[in-house]
Amino acid sequence: MKKQRRPLILLFPLLIISLITACSLEVSKVDDSTAEPVGIITATLYPTFTPRANATPLHATAIPTVEPVSGKVTAQINIRQSPSTASDSVGLLNINSEVQIIGKDASGSWYQVYFDLPSGERGEGWGSAIYILTESKPNVPVTSGGSPSTDEEEGNGQVTQQINVRIGPGTDFSALGMLSNGDSIVLTGKNLSGTWLQIEYVSGEDNRGWVFATYVQSDILDELPIISETGEEIAASTQTVMAATAEPTYAPAVDDGDSSEEPAISVIFSASNSRAFNYSSDLSSPEGDAEDWIAFHPNSTEDRVNLLIDLSCEGNGSLYVELWQGGIKLTKWGKLECGDSDYALSMFRDETYQFRLFAKRARELEYISYILQVRATQ
Repeated sequence: MKKQRRPLILLFPLLIISLITACSLEVSKVDDSTAEPVGIITATLYPTFTPRANATPLHATAIPTVEPVSGKVTAQINIRQSPSTASDSVGLLNINSEVQIIGKDASGSWYQVYFDLPSGERGEGWGSAIYILTESKPNVPVTSGGSPSTDEEEGNGQVTQQINVRIGPGTDFSALGMLSNGDSIVLTGKNLSGTWLQIEYVSGEDNRGWVFATYVQSDILDELPIISETGEEIAASTQTVMAATAEPTYAPAVDDGDSSEEPAISVIFSASNSRAFNYSSDLSSPEGDAEDWIAFHPNSTEDRVNLLIDLSCEGNGSLYVELWQGGIKLTKWGKLECGDSDYALSMFRDETYQFRLFAKRARELEYISYILQVRATQ
């Protein structure tokens, strides 16, 4: 029997289909060239710094929502943590220092500012508006802490005249700082006679200081506990009533080291600088600081600058005032005395004048505290 061969015709279609499929496959070539990197944006961070002990660094969240207003300081002033002379100082700015105003208190008497320290660091605080000059009235909002509100609501007393805050109940104790007329304070005690009051004061030891009671108004004086000089409570409240005529025990004034060459304060009067200033200090004789020097420089487009001067004094001594021009004592300018108000002086522009205030030479201790107010008129 003859073997029969299988036909190969059925294998051809399968072969053809395989070849067609293989030819239809697309081979992708991988591009091995180096890909251009995508750009990365990095943020430049401000350098960190260690703030000075007397400066409050600018917080990152304290960016104002309004455009800051440029200002210039017209006298050496303290920048404080809150809008009050009772608040702690965060930095001392010299005359002509520049600041950026970002807010104000409700009364407009304090500006919240950014300021640069000599080290380059930036701080934030509050400065008295009377010593910060601007081209026009700053259009800035009333910011937090600036409401008259906060301090006054928490206080139980109010200052009626610019006074020193001292470390103890008497003029023989060193001064810690100064309070202005209208400042609200927190009373915490009084001395045995009721002539000095203990207050909360951040610059003092244990956050306490002392002020002369005659210049404080309060409804709770009788309720205050009696405090010793060392800060210990002697007794609970008594009905000791402060006499308005009570006289403190006087002590020599602390020498502040000023002189004709280095006056205690130097102020420029002009349309673009300070228009007024207050200065308070004390003098005594035959012991203690016997004289103070205060300089001012009228700078105006007019030939003369007209000034009005107030001088108030307290104590058991006599205060005398001399006027100097360019290092020469003037003899025919008039006579400024304690108690004078709106005393008028007309000064030549572009001249440097100085007041020399001094205590009368005495055999027994005589003490005078004074407040000098000078303002330029139109």
